[in-house]
Amino acid sequence: MTTPKDTDRPLGKLPLDRRRFLHLGAAGVASLILPWSLAEQTLAAETVTTSGRLSIGFSQEPTVFNPLMPHIEVDDGIHWNLFDPLFFADPQGNLVPALAAEVPTVENGGISADGLSWHIKLRDDVRWHDGQPFTAEDVAFTFRLTVDPDFRSARHAGFDLIDEIEVISPTELRWTMSESYAPFLSILATTFIVPSHLLASQPNEAPFNNAPVGTGAFKWKDRVAGDHILLEANEAYFGTGPGLEEVVFRYIPDITVLYTQFRTGDIDVIGMQGIMPDHYEEAKGLNDKAVVLVPSASVESIAFNMERPQFQDPAVRQALYLALDKATILDALYYGLPEETESYMPHQSPYYNHELPPHQFDLEAAKQLLDDAGWLPGSDGVREKAGVRLSFTNSTTAGNQVREQMQQFVQQTWLALGVDMQISNRPPAVMWGDYWMQSQFDSVVVGLNFLTGSDPDVSNYFRSDAIPAQNGGGQNTFQYQNSEIDRLLGEGASEPDPAKRQPIYHQIQAKIRADLPLLPLFQYAYIRGYKDGLQGFEGNINTRISTWNVNQWRWS
Repeated sequence: MTTPKDTDRPLGKLPLDRRRFLHLGAAGVASLILPWSLAEQTLAAETVTTSGRLSIGFSQEPTVFNPLMPHIEVDDGIHWNLFDPLFFADPQGNLVPALAAEVPTVENGGISADGLSWHIKLRDDVRWHDGQPFTAEDVAFTFRLTVDPDFRSARHAGFDLIDEIEVISPTELRWTMSESYAPFLSILATTFIVPSHLLASQPNEAPFNNAPVGTGAFKWKDRVAGDHILLEANEAYFGTGPGLEEVVFRYIPDITVLYTQFRTGDIDVIGMQGIMPDHYEEAKGLNDKAVVLVPSASVESIAFNMERPQFQDPAVRQALYLALDKATILDALYYGLPEETESYMPHQSPYYNHELPPHQFDLEAAKQLLDDAGWLPGSDGVREKAGVRLSFTNSTTAGNQVREQMQQFVQQTWLALGVDMQISNRPPAVMWGDYWMQSQFDSVVVGLNFLTGSDPDVSNYFRSDAIPAQNGGGQNTFQYQNSEIDRLLGEGASEPDPAKRQPIYHQIQAKIRADLPLLPLFQYAYIRGYKDGLQGFEGNINTRISTWNVNQWRWS
């Protein structure tokens, strides 16, 4: 029998007691996010029996299948199974070769001491799903495509510093960079290589973008938009696995229905967004189910479109943060499981700035701040200044009941401040499509992992030339522009010494905390569940999605 949910009660009657944060094992998590040690490992193929079918439930729908195009975390859940990077970070932060024969280091001659010259050796036993051989030409093509001005690229940073790429042989290439760029190793660890023979012509409209061909452990089989994606085993995979014949990713937008289908066995694994906190205690007692708390570097925030006139006055953003009752939100709606934060940087990172000013909920101070800045109540009680009303929409994924309850709570609190926030939610495919990527929103509730692996560089989200709505290469959908942040990001990226990088990223966090292009809420602790008998499931704080290693999953 299902116990009544706290979140079924009106907001005013929710329990407001402060629950202690459920620790993730701080020492263990910290070790995951320390700067990578370069493991001398290889992704060796193992003899694995391929059998069975697995059903994974996502509350958001993957819609972007070219991994070089702007996309969100849920799309990564498909990319990790269809494609491979040159190397990747394991849960301990070690770099493990994938398409590369070895991880390049200064010691093995892969990277010059000044960080400007790179030399990569590739495996010679890899084929694309269509049977064509994978070669160094594909790697060179991928790098060039990311900076092609006519291609809708998700990232330019790092690749735009490559001066020259030389393909030495089908399994070897080298390149030089115009300047040393410390995050580039981390960027390469999350860059999936795409086939030149399928994307050389019209990459924005290529059939590949709807029926992708990769090198990964699984091949594209079928998609029913709005319902599911079906992948089948790549029996010719060069690495470990796959251990499953088929994997189906089901799209279940209502997170209550998602949990119900996991509880009843209709899906085997509950992925993004996972089990909601109000079901955590019940879920732990389910028969034939394993429920785990998976650490994440993602941060939930209320983010602004900084091009909207309502948000261009710093006093408005500061007042909205003062009028945000974070403690009640975390206790009442999230059951104390996530950890409140003041930064986009995960707490376990050695680059986290512990000196950031703590948030204070003070509605009266927020009112005074707006009064002093000239934002005065109009005839309907909504504040305005110079013809601009403090009225705007706030959007997130439709069907995420916890976020929707949070929106309603924030809406009521901000109304008392004289702010009219209208809730305008959308289905995931719409919400995180052009509406998000092209900055068509006013404000959003969004969870983002701002880092690339464990590297502290956030140029992709905060650099002024990374605004996709302004033809930039990146994911600065906030349209945030700050010349001092640009300077510091450049300084941090060019400094290879972690000890010298740390104060730079402390400054960046302090300035973003002062500017508030986003109001940080909490760092995620995802509740994941899977059916007993599934082997190989493992969280990885260095990736954005829990389905990063499905090639290693199998039924016992």
